[in-house]
Amino acid sequence: MNGSRNSYAVVAGLALAFGVSLGFNARGLKQGDRPLTLPPGWPEIAVQGATAQGFDNFAVATGPVQQDIEAFYFLDFLTGDLRATALNSREAKFGAFYEYNIAQDFPGATKNPKYLMVTGMANIPRGRGRTQIAQSVVYITEATTGQMAAYIMPWNSSMQASGKMQNGTFLKIADVQLRSTFVRDQ
Repeated sequence: MNGSRNSYAVVAGLALAFGVSLGFNARGLKQGDRPLTLPPGWPEIAVQGATAQGFDNFAVATGPVQQDIEAFYFLDFLTGDLRATALNSREAKFGAFYEYNIAQDFPGATKNPKYLMVTGMANIPRGRGRTQIAQSVVYITEATTGQMAAYIMPWNSSMQASGKMQNGTFLKIADVQLRSTFVRDQ
């Protein structure tokens, strides 16, 4: 019993030390009028984060669109609607809306599909015109069929910079069958 308490204390101590080191590496934080600095000899660590969460019949996630701009993704399991919005940093309001219905991309899915959604980064050539693609890829898996598809969002950084509204649809760029056995709803 005493040994397990000691191991919990060690884990808690390591977690605290890790959190403190991440805190020291956060950029842009200020203490009064001076920026926080790392102790001499500590390496800087670039930290980026995307989040994903699901509840009942929907999932949400975030992911980068361009430097300093992040999109919020929403997937409605009942309708198959994938939607995204991004803040326009110039106007401090939502300045982009994208949508696409993923239902046709998952043939064989049950009446009540079970989706998982996460975002990731991909260094896909962004094009030469005004409209490029966002930096994040949205990966959606349908759990009962084992199918997965990847989606990207066209993005116009000029419209973002000028504060203009942009609307569009997602582009499916890839799909794959991850599970070989179909699982039926109970």
